[in-house]
Amino acid sequence: MKSVGTRFWRDPFFWLAVAAAPLTWICMIHWGVLTRTAALPISALLMVVVVSPILEEIVFRGSLQAYLYKRPALRLSVCGISLANIITSVIFAAFHLMRQTPVWATLVFVPSLVFGWARDRYQTLLPPIILHMFYNAGFIWLFG
Repeated sequence: MKSVGTRFWRDPFFWLAVAAAPLTWICMIHWGVLTRTAALPISALLMVVVVSPILEEIVFRGSLQAYLYKRPALRLSVCGISLANIITSVIFAAFHLMRQTPVWATLVFVPSLVFGWARDRYQTLLPPIILHMFYNAGFIWLFG
C-alpha cells in the first residue's frame, strides 16, 4: 500500500528507514571512513545538513529517478527497490567520488537506496529529503 503526501509520518516503514541510519554510521566507522574532526563552521554545517540534501534529492530522486521510473521496465522492484532507484543510486554513489574516497562513495549507495525507496513509496520528495538530512546530521553530530 502506498502512502502519499504527509502520511509518511504514520508509516512504520518510514521510521524503519530512520532507524537504519545508525547502521550506515556503524559501517562507515568499521571501514574507517568516518573519523572525528574539528567542528564545522555553521556555513559548512548548513551546506551538509540542509542545502546538499535538498539539492541532491531534487536532482537525483526528483529528476533522474522520476524520469527513469516512467519507463515500465524500470518500475520492476524487489522489496520496494525499483530498478530506477538502483540506477539512480549507482549514479549518486559515483557522483560522491568527486569529493569522497571510493570506500565512502560505495557506502553512500545503501542510504541512496533508502532515499530512493522513500521517493518511490511516497511519490513526493519530502520523505527522502528528511531522511537525507537526518543521515547527514548524524554524520556531522558523530564525526563533525
